[in-house]
Amino acid sequence: MKIDFNKNGDGLVPAIIQDAVTKNVLMLGYMNQEAFDKTEETKKVTFYSRTKKRLWTKGEESGNFLELIDIKNDCDNDTLLVFVKPVGPTCHKGTGTCWNEENNPNFGFFSQLEDVIKQRREASDSSKSYVASLFEKGINKIAQKVGEEAVETVIEAMDDNDDLFLYESADLLFHYLMLLQAKGFTLKDIEAELVKRHK
Repeated sequence: MKIDFNKNGDGLVPAIIQDAVTKNVLMLGYMNQEAFDKTEETKKVTFYSRTKKRLWTKGEESGNFLELIDIKNDCDNDTLLVFVKPVGPTCHKGTGTCWNEENNPNFGFFSQLEDVIKQRREASDSSKSYVASLFEKGINKIAQKVGEEAVETVIEAMDDNDDLFLYESADLLFHYLMLLQAKGFTLKDIEAELVKRHK
C-alpha cells in the first residue's frame, strides 16, 4: 500500500476509524509510518499522538483496544480508512463513538421504522394509530397478522404480479417488526443470531 506521509509536511495522515460490522465512524486519529507499521504488526490500532508526541495504541491504558480488520487508502494516497472491531467504548468519555453516540447497528430505514413502531406503541392513541391498536389487542393478534401476511406473500410469489408481491412482502416485514417488539426483540437480535450461525 502506497501512503503519502509527506503530503502535509508533518509525516502524518488522517486515519478514519470505522466499525467493520456496524459501519459507524468511531473516531479520527493520525498515523505516521511507524504507527501504521505497528498497527499492521500488532493488529491493534496505533496512532501518532500529536499531544504526547509519541506513538499511542488506542486502549493501552483503558483496555478498550481497536482490533484491526482491514485498512484502505483513499484515491490520493493520503487518508486511511481503518476497519476495526472495537473492544469496549471507543471514546475516552465512555461512549461508543467520539461524537457522543452509541455504536449501535443501523439498518437504514428499517431502524427508523422500528423507532416509529416503538413510539406509536408507547405513546399513541389506539383509536388513531393502527400500530397502537394492534399492540393493544395483544401478541396473539400480532402473530396472527404475521401469519396472514406470510400466506399472502407466498400466494403472490407464485403469481406474476411483482407489484403485488412487493406490496405483500412490505406488509409481512412491517408486521414482523411489530412481532419482534412484542416479544422484546429488534432487528439487532436477529442479526446477532444470523452472525452466530454464519460459518
